[in-house]
Amino acid sequence: MVKKLKIATIGGGSSYTPELIEGFIKRKDKISISELWLVDIEEGREKLEIVSGLAERMVKANNLDWKIYATLDRREALKNADYVTTQYRVGLLDARIKDERIPISYNMIGQETNGAGGIFNALRAIPVIKDVIDDMKDLCPDAWLINFANPSGMVTEAAINYCGWERAIGLCNVPIFMERKESEALGLSNGDDLCFKFAGLNHYNYHKIWNREGEDITEQLIELFYSPDSTANPEAIKNISDFKFNFSSLKGTGYLPSPYLRYYYLTNEMLEEDLEVYKNHNVRGEEVKRIEDTLFEMYKDPKLNHKPELLSKRGGAFYSDVACEVITSIINDSRKLMSVNTKNKGSITDLDYDAVVEVTSVITSHGPEPISWGPFTPIAKGLLQNLKAMEILTVEAALEGNYEKLVQAFILCPIITSGGKAIDMLNEMLVANKKYLPNFAEKIEEIEAAKR
Repeated sequence: MVKKLKIATIGGGSSYTPELIEGFIKRKDKISISELWLVDIEEGREKLEIVSGLAERMVKANNLDWKIYATLDRREALKNADYVTTQYRVGLLDARIKDERIPISYNMIGQETNGAGGIFNALRAIPVIKDVIDDMKDLCPDAWLINFANPSGMVTEAAINYCGWERAIGLCNVPIFMERKESEALGLSNGDDLCFKFAGLNHYNYHKIWNREGEDITEQLIELFYSPDSTANPEAIKNISDFKFNFSSLKGTGYLPSPYLRYYYLTNEMLEEDLEVYKNHNVRGEEVKRIEDTLFEMYKDPKLNHKPELLSKRGGAFYSDVACEVITSIINDSRKLMSVNTKNKGSITDLDYDAVVEVTSVITSHGPEPISWGPFTPIAKGLLQNLKAMEILTVEAALEGNYEKLVQAFILCPIITSGGKAIDMLNEMLVANKKYLPNFAEKIEEIEAAKR
């Protein structure tokens, strides 16, 4: 007899939830669900009620008997859960807007997963994943934790290596997005016509591609997509500008880049655009907030029983396909190849064995088995090791409330200018996030006192 699953989603009032529900509905013949629990906090009560109503209509429209529960009681939702998905954003979009606007005011990049903004997003998110895991140890000790709360790599690093939850997988939509867009750019409708292999860190990774004849076509595609006279461009991620990579920085490496590498390869160009949108009061978080306001008005419509097309403009396209496909592959031992955040296990020889990396893995019933990548070439290796050290310092700073480690993470980040200006920015961001960083309460009080 097939077991009926209980799935709990932390951050269930998110505008993304209808996409997650759609992902489960698409796989209704491969997974058997009994209960879907959507969990949020008091500040998200109204959105949770709206989203759960739409979820119920979506399930009913597909003639499914799944029960949808909306609750503010996380422990009730976690009790005996089989899978726990996390998609929360501590501080909501207002915190993201601060992550973007404050660094730009210091003439540095403001972004939700890179630079100072990414570090502060992690400082808020990591203590929450610890609280969730503490509850899971008590209430659902055999459950899988599927995380797509940003920054996914650092949150998953904290979950596995600092909170002791081995059954954790971090997800990102970028690899599947690249697979689809690069296949389309080659006139291929089916990504299965190519073999993709990803390795690196969340939002800092590279990939290689082989065709069905077994030929490594990566360098050919670097030429096709990025040579000076090329008009082909497979990328159109909502969150990131499509400035063209410098051809010389990619040629000969044997790797195609993640779109997020622009923050490290094209820092000045990305900063100039940030400064322009900052002047026009239109940072990405503000744009997303406007889209979300419209989405929730749509979600209220009692006649709406499907995911609206506008959600694709929110960013995060295909994330439900990644999340639901990982769960489906674990349940069915499908052994599907997917790029996920998991323990390195020697796949990238330039990083520690236990470090959490983003790497193509075989998804089995016992979790991801990373595929060997080996060493990186010097340009990729240097940045990779730098950013991993920054991630470790950020995770430890978040859990310990350690100001010195936070300063060191800032120093290591390539897109944060070092020196007193960066420390001034760090201190301003600490004060701006006071409500969400109780581990830093003593230091924040000290900073505030010095300004009186």
